[in-house]
Amino acid sequence: MKRIISLTVRDRSGVLNRVTGVLVRRQFNISSISVGPTETEGISKMTLVVEVADEQRLEQVTKQLNKQIDVLKVSDITDKAIVARELALIKVAGSSQLRSEINGIIDPFRALIIDVSKDSLAIQITGRPEKIDALIDLLRPYGIKDIARTGLTAFQRGHQPQVNDLNTYSQIK
Repeated sequence: MKRIISLTVRDRSGVLNRVTGVLVRRQFNISSISVGPTETEGISKMTLVVEVADEQRLEQVTKQLNKQIDVLKVSDITDKAIVARELALIKVAGSSQLRSEINGIIDPFRALIIDVSKDSLAIQITGRPEKIDALIDLLRPYGIKDIARTGLTAFQRGHQPQVNDLNTYSQIK
């Protein structure tokens, strides 16, 4: 089963390597990773999607991640109310005759054509991974030349870190 793990970490060299090392040593398959800065300087947010065989192993790896010096918070947000998105860029073979047909396919997905060349179109789509997979399946018959996906990024709905929480993070630096 896939689990979505959210980590708040110090923005320092080697943190990503140490976090992924914990997962690799315990033979977790990492489906995707996204990392970026937060609103607090020196603090980053990681979103990991991992394959987990059972809850006991997930609990064990969560404890190991919490022991990492630069990891400030670890949360399994899979079963929580979350906002989750992924970005994909898809290059499709497309002559000028097919462009309006392809545009008709991508329109309900709220995808955009972001580049046009003589023999291809570059399409941008954001949304849940299932939505992106569905669009890719519809575009396959046209000839997909290239795909680049960011991986899932997510956070919990509603609850936002309190200012005091953020100040605590900045004092830890």
